[in-house]
Amino acid sequence: MPTDKGTNTGLKVGTLVAGMVPGVDSIDDMALLRHGGTKKVYKGCLAPSTQGSFLRSVTFGHVKQLDAVASRFLTSLALTAPLFGGTSGGFVFVGVDDTIIEVHGYAKQGSGYGYSGVRGLNAVLATASREDTAPVIIGQRLRKGAANSAGGANKFVTEALGTLKRTGTAGPVVCRFDSAYYGYPAVSAALAGGAEVSVTVRRDKAVKHAIAQIPEDAWTKIKYTNAVYDEDTHTWVSVAEVAEIEFSAFSSRKKAEQVPGRLVVRRIPELNPKATEGQPTLFDTHRFHAFFTTIDAATLDAVAADKVHRKHARIEQVNADLKDSALAHLPSGKFAANSAWLLCAVMAYNLSRTSGSSPPGSSPRPARERSGPGSSLSRLGSPPAPEELCSTCQKLGRSKSDGSASSPPPTHHYKSPNTRQPSRTGATQETKTWNTTGSEACPLCSR
Repeated sequence: MPTDKGTNTGLKVGTLVAGMVPGVDSIDDMALLRHGGTKKVYKGCLAPSTQGSFLRSVTFGHVKQLDAVASRFLTSLALTAPLFGGTSGGFVFVGVDDTIIEVHGYAKQGSGYGYSGVRGLNAVLATASREDTAPVIIGQRLRKGAANSAGGANKFVTEALGTLKRTGTAGPVVCRFDSAYYGYPAVSAALAGGAEVSVTVRRDKAVKHAIAQIPEDAWTKIKYTNAVYDEDTHTWVSVAEVAEIEFSAFSSRKKAEQVPGRLVVRRIPELNPKATEGQPTLFDTHRFHAFFTTIDAATLDAVAADKVHRKHARIEQVNADLKDSALAHLPSGKFAANSAWLLCAVMAYNLSRTSGSSPPGSSPRPARERSGPGSSLSRLGSPPAPEELCSTCQKLGRSKSDGSASSPPPTHHYKSPNTRQPSRTGATQETKTWNTTGSEACPLCSR
């Protein structure tokens, strides 16, 4: 990134992530990191205006680089904390869904009206979790507001599964989609990535024909809302039932692209408000909810598969968490800046999940330290303090043993007030350097 906007890029991204962890949702709120005693924890906190200038200078190429950083950041977190339950085994569930982030005004690049009828930008997310672990985000992308939900799904699913593999997570993977992703690109990408599929289907002619072929004695009652378990018959007294039938998805495509599997159907009786106790309906009608899965019936029967698929809705909680924090606003009118903001929000979300999944009394540490500008991403806290005191503390007579001094230190002071540095022209110039790097922090005043 040219000009001064590209200096200390790792520190700027790290500051954005650190601010989003406590819930910052705008650039101005980044001043939170400069309040109170937070400067003793976070070194080199930059002004909100600096962060805004940095985001506005981001381009599409920088967004792709930051996307790679977010993927490697998650990989490092997975090596330091049991994000997926360690070796607990079981399925790893990957959920893919998109959401509309509402914006206001016509100056936002890419804003438009999508499936929700609200003006905004479209963010697609991919999450991964086990049955007993909280989801983490393994893929993200910001798109224009009028984007088709399944647009670019094949590449997005492939990248998300690749990120999951790099975390070293063991166990079979199941990709769960809603009906917007019922298409050959998304399903084929999941199967090519070694995952099974569970996707809600639209009721086209082929699906309706398959449902009509299910015999009446194949329906099994399931545990559903307001269900009652009958101890005598050992069955659930419920108005919901499930059944399954063999089904080949995408039968209109050539034979090599047809996907064999099962169609699992849940039916619920239609309620007739005009029916009375003495005047029931002549015959029952039902509402059908079907999904297609490639999971073998010996692994999950129809009842278990339906229970697993309905839990795809947990990705909606991830969307709600993000919109209640960093994604409450998209701060810039530039599309690339908002894309970078989304990536920082995802890293902050995963960092919070890592803190919650760490054993009590432990502190997550990266598996290996890296030098260079990007090191601030993996080390948001302060580094070990050096042995020597700054010149101001020495003049004030402060001591490392008790931290006391004859007079309090000034609000701001320099460690090296007369540092001479060569300029680009070769001449030397006298500059004043603030102690914001953290590598030369005084152990008493932290400046």
